[in-house]
Amino acid sequence: MQQESKKAFGVASAVMMGIGSMVGAGIFIVIGQAGAIAGNIVWLSFLFGGLAALLSGYSLARLALRFPSRGGIVEYLVQGFGEGIFSGAASVLFYFSQLVALAAVAKSFGAYAATFMHGGGDPFWRDAFAVGIVALFTLINLVGASLVAKSENVIVAIKVTVLAVFAVTALFTIHPEYLSVAQMPPMTDMLFAIGLTFFAYQGFSVITNTVEDMENPTKNMLKSMVLAIGLVAVLYILTSVAVLGNLPLEKVIATKDYALAEAAKPIFGIWGFKIMAATALLATASAINATLYAVAEIGYTMAREGNLPEVYEYNVFRSFEGLVISALLIMPMILFFDLAQVTTVAALSVLIIQGVTHIGHLLRIKKTGANPWLVGLAALSMFAIAGLTLDYTCLHSPEIGYYMLGAFALAFAFEVLLRLVTKRVVSRQIVDLFNVKE
Repeated sequence: MQQESKKAFGVASAVMMGIGSMVGAGIFIVIGQAGAIAGNIVWLSFLFGGLAALLSGYSLARLALRFPSRGGIVEYLVQGFGEGIFSGAASVLFYFSQLVALAAVAKSFGAYAATFMHGGGDPFWRDAFAVGIVALFTLINLVGASLVAKSENVIVAIKVTVLAVFAVTALFTIHPEYLSVAQMPPMTDMLFAIGLTFFAYQGFSVITNTVEDMENPTKNMLKSMVLAIGLVAVLYILTSVAVLGNLPLEKVIATKDYALAEAAKPIFGIWGFKIMAATALLATASAINATLYAVAEIGYTMAREGNLPEVYEYNVFRSFEGLVISALLIMPMILFFDLAQVTTVAALSVLIIQGVTHIGHLLRIKKTGANPWLVGLAALSMFAIAGLTLDYTCLHSPEIGYYMLGAFALAFAFEVLLRLVTKRVVSRQIVDLFNVKE
């Protein structure tokens, strides 16, 4: 009985998992893309992105405590908007956007891994490594939540140490002219880049999915959320200053897919490049590891509540067949999709879904006891960031708007089809005994 009650996640494990999910492809790829927009004030974009993440994290943490469910955002949508098509479609969209984001992270892992091969530009090796890392962490997650937490502790410690050593050392080799006011772009460009920098934080919602496996969640949930986001924000800001202070902007833009590794080269030489590239492999692998846990749990909860096919309900080892199905859905995205624009759609989808989740939270604010002003600001920040991102991307890639409309239409169609075929509806996992008829 004592062993059964032991929980996999304490504060340290939950923080490590949150950091592992956030510090992945985001800082290693987004910093170049965001730097191309915001220039030498991209650190401000990371600062505002972190503040938005803290607001959103507060709202999600309070929801997790009131409605403790492994389904995370899926459960909060149902609690906020009821057992209807809207919450079901939003849940489906959230689930598939997470799969696309995972595929993008896996693709970036493959790109970094291929640089260690002779003729590293070969698409075969990039895709082979990407598929292989998803398969590996699918097996790890099948073993259970405890191993997920333990593996994160090791991986996160290594990559955070390497990034911290780089950031601190690079601060002493900064070229002041690269950060000068004369080189600053318009402040509006910094605002446009927040959408990309927030994407580097998006894994923080993974922490809420551990609530049923967490020791003393009332005390530890919000603490874990604030610590994880705060530590990542400091790391991102220092790293962005270090990169933009050591590389001219045109070099950052030219090497945007591996700008961090390129920034390490002038300071530490070719070995600095290789070590940073190897750290990128750990970071992206860690993000896949942490996020796969959440995606599998979401898939399981959606099945239990009637949102996905029944195949998700059957057990495999200690986890669920939903984990295997999720991994199999990611594979063709890695092999056949052009993920550059699709990932933007995924990022926008998650921003909008989180905003909608916070609106639903406002409708249930008395039940959670959260501060309505903070929750309202969380909702406003999500929609504002999504609007800025959509505005900027539509100027450069008008088709993004159509992709967004298509993604929402597909999610609603999928939800309607599921209801017609399975005769099931989305149901609350956490029943409100005081207001069952609501």
